Amino acid sequence: MSRIELAGVRVAVPVDADSGPREKVVLEGIDAVLTERRVAVIGANGSGKSTLLRLLNGLVEPSSGAVRVDGLDASRETRAVRQRVGFVFTDPLSQLVMPTGREDVELSLRRRHRDRSERAAAAQEVLARFGLERLADQSVYELSGGERQLMALAAVLAVDPAVLVLDEPSTLLDLRNRELLRRTLATLPQQVILSTHDLELALDAERVLVVEAGRIAFDGEPTEAIGFYRNLCGAGSEAL
Repeated sequence: MSRIELAGVRVAVPVDADSGPREKVVLEGIDAVLTERRVAVIGANGSGKSTLLRLLNGLVEPSSGAVRVDGLDASRETRAVRQRVGFVFTDPLSQLVMPTGREDVELSLRRRHRDRSERAAAAQEVLARFGLERLADQSVYELSGGERQLMALAAVLAVDPAVLVLDEPSTLLDLRNRELLRRTLATLPQQVILSTHDLELALDAERVLVVEAGRIAFDGEPTEAIGFYRNLCGAGSEAL
């Protein structure tokens, strides 16, 4: 498994206010070393969990502190980090940029296979691996939410990243497609790090981080982490 280190990470973004420009702190004091095969990140909307995930392949840069993937700095060696860390967004339509899934998979392979026929053959192998051949030439807008998510996953995995990061991958899926996603993730050899509101999906992890108000409020075994999060949500609702 890869070794992902977050050391003293802080993320702040500028905002405009009536009193003038200021900054909003999104993450603060993030320290963690992730080496487990399956890691889940849970927390309320706006807690900072999506920002935390985006740090892992340089989509977001820390305002201070450092993020390293197998010793590579995610801010300074972004290209090398992104070759190791694949990222799947919540909405696959934000990721599937070509008219068909086949074209998206081929697009992912364009640097690895310069020859068009080799690239087409490699794309076919990827599509077959995920059972997507019959859907490969349909418009991505004709696919179901689950089919789109699998197609986006296939496009990311086509280049064999060592780490797969998924931001809320089951949010737009019905029960059947959510279970299909769970089964697919369970078979992958990659280290998988995902954020989710789906606590059953979080239970599949070896380690769960609970993010609250921009900090890691709990870090540990899934059952204990989910219990902590449930208590946190209960305390929050009682305070309202």
